[in-house]
Amino acid sequence: MPAEVFGENYQYLAKPEILTFEEITRFAGIFCDLGVGKLRLTGGEPLLRRGLHDLVAMLAEIPGEQDIAMTTNGSSLARYAKNLKVAGLQRVTISMDALNPEIFARMNGTGATPGRVIEGIDAALEHGLEVKINSVIQRGINEDEVVSLARFGRERGVTMRFIEYMDTGNTNGWKLGEVVPYTEMLEAIRQHFPLEAIAPNYIGETAKRFGYQDLAGLEVGFISSVSKPFCGDCNRARLSSDGKMFTCLFAKHGHDLKTVMRDGGTDDQIAEVISSIWLARDDRYSELRSQIGGAESKPEMSYLGG
Repeated sequence: MPAEVFGENYQYLAKPEILTFEEITRFAGIFCDLGVGKLRLTGGEPLLRRGLHDLVAMLAEIPGEQDIAMTTNGSSLARYAKNLKVAGLQRVTISMDALNPEIFARMNGTGATPGRVIEGIDAALEHGLEVKINSVIQRGINEDEVVSLARFGRERGVTMRFIEYMDTGNTNGWKLGEVVPYTEMLEAIRQHFPLEAIAPNYIGETAKRFGYQDLAGLEVGFISSVSKPFCGDCNRARLSSDGKMFTCLFAKHGHDLKTVMRDGGTDDQIAEVISSIWLARDDRYSELRSQIGGAESKPEMSYLGG
């Protein structure tokens, strides 16, 4: 969230505009009735939401065997990991783009250090949460961190996910020349550690997965939205904090579900609206990126999440 955009005078959403925990849980239950099997809390930063473990506990009560996960920057995770696990959180994905403190601070824009994130990783592991680490790699900034991050994942026994730098939103100054293709990252790691390709677990899996030949069960993955788009298999819907449904991370706009619910819509009526939106989706921005040139208006990652 660049300071020049999201400064002290930026007008954030008023609290009544944000979905309550009860509304989020009701929406999640409707989505699960329609076939969703994985629920992920993202942000911005979800741990800024007071009482988040209460929401996790409410989601855990939804009938069925849903997988409940969270994506976080990890800076507050050491404090909350135990309560989140007890509440029913199963997995956590932690963003960490560098181990070098100077590079880390440059990329997150707040002057933070990786130490607190590593504390969060260790706390999550201690309390039995499954951990993955996401690293966005940007040429000219942190491509030299790839091998160090892979080594860190091996030492901690956690899966690393390396993500090609994407043009999410309109404020990150994205340029195609700053993208490090996943093949380049893969080759850098292979020069140090033996890797072999792993078949996808399911249709719509976003990561290209590789297992370490010398460490059974441990893997590394690459999300290649720029060099090898996977729009055709995408099966993810996103619900924003103000109740809009997005059918793509790069969608121009969301569909208002909050008004339908707050105007008295029944679960069946809301499910019908969701189904009609989903069946009409035709998003394939990543496949069209080179034609569009990244100029299309898109929601910010801080608003929509990953």
